[in-house]
Amino acid sequence: MNGVLDGIRVLDLTQMVAGPLCTMLLGDLGADVIKVEPPEGETARHIGVNRPCGESDYFLSVNRNKRSIVLDLKTETGIETLQSLAEQADVIVENFRPGTMEKLGIGYDVLRACNERLIYCGLTGFGTSGPYRDRPALDPIIQAMSGVMQLTGTANSGPLKTGMLLSDFVPPMFGVIGVLGALRARELHGIGQRVDVSMLDATVFSMVPREQYFFSTGNTPQRQGNAHHQLAPWNTFETSDGRHLMIVAHNEKYWLKLLSALERNEIATDERFETNAARMDNREALSAIIAEVISQRTLEDWTARLTAGDVLFSLVRDFPDVFNDPVVRDTMMETIAHPTVGDLPQVRSPIRMAATPVSMRRAPPLLGEHTQQILADGWAL
Repeated sequence: MNGVLDGIRVLDLTQMVAGPLCTMLLGDLGADVIKVEPPEGETARHIGVNRPCGESDYFLSVNRNKRSIVLDLKTETGIETLQSLAEQADVIVENFRPGTMEKLGIGYDVLRACNERLIYCGLTGFGTSGPYRDRPALDPIIQAMSGVMQLTGTANSGPLKTGMLLSDFVPPMFGVIGVLGALRARELHGIGQRVDVSMLDATVFSMVPREQYFFSTGNTPQRQGNAHHQLAPWNTFETSDGRHLMIVAHNEKYWLKLLSALERNEIATDERFETNAARMDNREALSAIIAEVISQRTLEDWTARLTAGDVLFSLVRDFPDVFNDPVVRDTMMETIAHPTVGDLPQVRSPIRMAATPVSMRRAPPLLGEHTQQILADGWAL
């Protein structure tokens, strides 16, 4: 059976990461996505070029299941072609600065007048109004403004950005949810609508439930590194062979399981550690005890002991650990044929749908690969 969005036509005017990820997810769900690019290609094609063939890591990550057409939107012909495609589209997604589409003469009101069923999704840095509206935005800027960066790091390190592109990753998820909701509303009422998601809004939302600590205490949660500002033990500890384990005991059940696996059951009656509140007050002493115990055995030994003890733990894995893990390799990885890269590994969508599965049908397109086909046939496959 085809994907749940089979037959849905998406016009993709996005670039970099957040916007293309949104449209790729729609493509994974079965939508036919036409990626509109300027003659020089979208920005991400020129970042992270590590392969001899000249393809970009950034672009290859978030542009599968799309066809590419080159349109120069600075020309009358380019605008006219885009309008023609928009008349046939179900969804259009763009992540220009607010007002850019209006300046080009193809803003929401213009496109909707030609296609009242069109769903228009705008992904912006700071929304379509307000004092930040016209500021440029990228992931680390949003992480800094949202408060996420203040939460990350240690007292000594100062604020740090997350290692993954959190503010490029969360907003497109909400963009997809908004588009799906708008498609459902169109089924009921027959007309499309505008969907707007700002990177700042989505990233602030991603801090749930940390915001309630602030609302209840008036204080910003302090940077704790790998520790937790309200629970202990919750940290990383080094084994005798230099690997690191993340160990968590968020309630009494797992606290006692941990003590048993560590063979330190007597700690349970130590008044410094009898409750979570006491453990938080004496967190440094507790961490020192656990660190000393963990340092006496190898990763292999601790993995067996902690697994048998049903402890909440994991090796802090590097990329070879992750992508050589059969569980990840067999469930999350797929290789797709690319015209210049050859065999291209891709990370699958984590969504599992029994009747209408997500799929990889097309490799990330070459620049303008489908221009002539689309100009000749429109949305015909």
